[in-house]
Amino acid sequence: MSIAPGEVVEVGEWDTEWPAFVFVTSAGGSGWVPGRYLSIEGETGTVRTAYDTTELTVPRGAVVDVVRDDVESGWGWCRAGDGREGWIPYRALAAV
Repeated sequence: MSIAPGEVVEVGEWDTEWPAFVFVTSAGGSGWVPGRYLSIEGETGTVRTAYDTTELTVPRGAVVDVVRDDVESGWGWCRAGDGREGWIPYRALAAV
């Protein structure tokens, strides 16, 4: 799911494992989004920062490039050798 600035989303529960994230539902689907990317009022929120919820799955030992760090949330936007991109939690990454 991708959300864009100005889009209004339905805000659900906050994640207990990843406390920076809140579950949202938009016209394009649903997923976990960093709460700081939204202006939240009650059960709705307005997107302040564009966000794509795609997670990247790669085999153990695969080499990926970290394209964008999101230290506050604990995830990095990564690119696999085949060009696919998505989020990987830092705890699944090892420095080389």
